[in-house]
Amino acid sequence: MGRNTSRRAHRTATELPRRVAMLSLHTSPLEQPGVGDAGGMNVYVWEVSKRLAAAGVAVEIFTRATDSTQPAVEQVADRLLVRHIVAGPFQGLRKEDLPGQMCALSAGVLRAEAARPEGWYDLIHSHYWLSGQVGWVAKERWGIPLVHSMHTLAKVKNRDRGDDDTREPDSRVIGEQQVVEVADSLIANTRAEADDLLTMYQADPNRVHVVHPGVDLDVFSPRDSGAARARLGLPARRPIVVFVGRLQPLKAPDLVLAAVARMRPVGATGDEPLVIVCGGPSGNGSDMPDQLRVQARDLGLEHRTLFWPPLAKDSLVDLFRAADVVAVPSHSESFGLVAIEAQACGAPVVASDVGGLRTAIDDGTSGLLVASRDPGEWARTFESVLSDRALTAGLREGARRQAQQFGWDATTAHLLRVYRDARTGSAPAWDADRRGA
Repeated sequence: MGRNTSRRAHRTATELPRRVAMLSLHTSPLEQPGVGDAGGMNVYVWEVSKRLAAAGVAVEIFTRATDSTQPAVEQVADRLLVRHIVAGPFQGLRKEDLPGQMCALSAGVLRAEAARPEGWYDLIHSHYWLSGQVGWVAKERWGIPLVHSMHTLAKVKNRDRGDDDTREPDSRVIGEQQVVEVADSLIANTRAEADDLLTMYQADPNRVHVVHPGVDLDVFSPRDSGAARARLGLPARRPIVVFVGRLQPLKAPDLVLAAVARMRPVGATGDEPLVIVCGGPSGNGSDMPDQLRVQARDLGLEHRTLFWPPLAKDSLVDLFRAADVVAVPSHSESFGLVAIEAQACGAPVVASDVGGLRTAIDDGTSGLLVASRDPGEWARTFESVLSDRALTAGLREGARRQAQQFGWDATTAHLLRVYRDARTGSAPAWDADRRGA
């Protein structure tokens, strides 16, 4: 048992943690989303941490150092700092190789607490299974609760993966199972993810909470599409289909190209759609940018396909505002943050009928879900949005309403309730949690 257990016996049911150790060890929330391992989880950790700090909870984010010039400790806001832990080489270490750095990562986290007064942290919130393993060690050492967010699950990815995607290793499956068994609370992004935790990992239902991710509704908002296109240097009236995300087989940007190649000229101008693929290589997709360019050339799309690197938030918002359709063709998604961000900007979304996308999108009202992986079916769905003005107008209005349900403030408020319950040993009332999600 940890050395700090007894001091918490007097905590009341309403007391919130003073300090949270936020573990995001395999990728930093300061990284640009859309390249490498940086994606929706990075956005989640950053947005929630900012709001926790604003609510009076001090947050220390632990992540692995990837550059020798990074400071060991970086104060990024009041009550919010980032600790860069040296573990392995700064560059060139793949996520798949990080289990070999667990000892170094654990030592770095424990060393930070050892330099503080006893009982410095009140709670650990770990993200992704690698951080959960380190969180397990810290929980036992410090005697404090561990709250864990998986974000993605190996068994789900293996179940839903495409033909060109690699299988998640058994070591990850075992590691996830261990974290499920030791965490005081498990955060699921959606009811579907919660059901996967219960059925595939036999999670204790009294420790599972459904807490939806959010979107910054002050930034991602509808504005004039024409002005957004002008700022981005895009044609004023040509139909535009957009893909935003990491370039890897799981995200399936190749399906978008294959579908657009089958489309007829559509829209008021009768033009062939322009395709924008925005993102960088990630994981097993290191060759995907080149593969996509070859695919575009072979399909005759080379002259109307733009490949853009990941965009800063202001430009990304303009891209969503400029889009006639935002495509999210992933084989698997625990939530699908891009879908919510696009909808918040009023963009119709066409997405795979999988996982968390069924929560992010109100099918037929804020976007359209496609169960098939057939490019022809996706092409017909794109055409229906681009050619039917009434449908498009309805989807744009529905997209804005749908996104309003997913603000980060609501996410943070729900997390604070989970933190309180984890610290006091209160059960989350699974049935009530499902009704309120």
